[in-house]
Amino acid sequence: MTAPLSPRSPADIFLVMNPKQRAAEAALEQVQSGMVLGLGTGSTADYFLQALAAAIKTGRLADLRGVPTSRQSERRAQYLGIPLASLVECPTPDLTIDGADEIDPHLNLIKGLGGALLREKIVAQNSRRLLIIADSSKSVPALGVKSPLPVEVAPFGHESHERFLRSLGATPILRKAQDALYTTDNGNYIYDCRFSRIDDPEQLQSALKSRAGIVETGLFIGLAHEAIIAGDEGLEHRTR
Repeated sequence: MTAPLSPRSPADIFLVMNPKQRAAEAALEQVQSGMVLGLGTGSTADYFLQALAAAIKTGRLADLRGVPTSRQSERRAQYLGIPLASLVECPTPDLTIDGADEIDPHLNLIKGLGGALLREKIVAQNSRRLLIIADSSKSVPALGVKSPLPVEVAPFGHESHERFLRSLGATPILRKAQDALYTTDNGNYIYDCRFSRIDDPEQLQSALKSRAGIVETGLFIGLAHEAIIAGDEGLEHRTR
């Protein structure tokens, strides 16, 4: 007769999670009942939404409200039963938890491959703290070495930006969704700009933001307070 399997401990369950899940579960430890949370967008942030919804359902956390950073995260939170609020109703979220496409040693980020960079940055700038969760593949020695930099532009005259972006050392590609141009939640377009590396993100940000028609960039400089990066060796906590 086969012996019954022993129930898994929480530590065992944690170990079999993928890195994104482990980072999300670790971030949940920083959430307290009564908080207003900025809800990030993307695959890693979605693991956090699932963990948060489970904690609410079991009563571990209560009296929470979430400010979504995209229509996608809004729909996902509604589906999972996470109470929502707007930035007007809750102008200073206690904590925003979001993913990133790249994280450099100074906690500067590239974000926006999910297309929500403008709303993500608005919520992050208004939050008391920004906590980034990611797997170790997102840790880079310098921004731009793996991920393109998303640049959100107004539709009018958007073609005029291509030469300007090339003058900054980028190879820009206008983002498409199937056979149409990709449109953000704000009705704008995105150029994904490939650099060999970005050695001076502050200077690049200044140059991009000085250009009429460029609405926002995926450079998040000096915004993240902490990052939880999960890899095969465990969790790495970085703080600024």
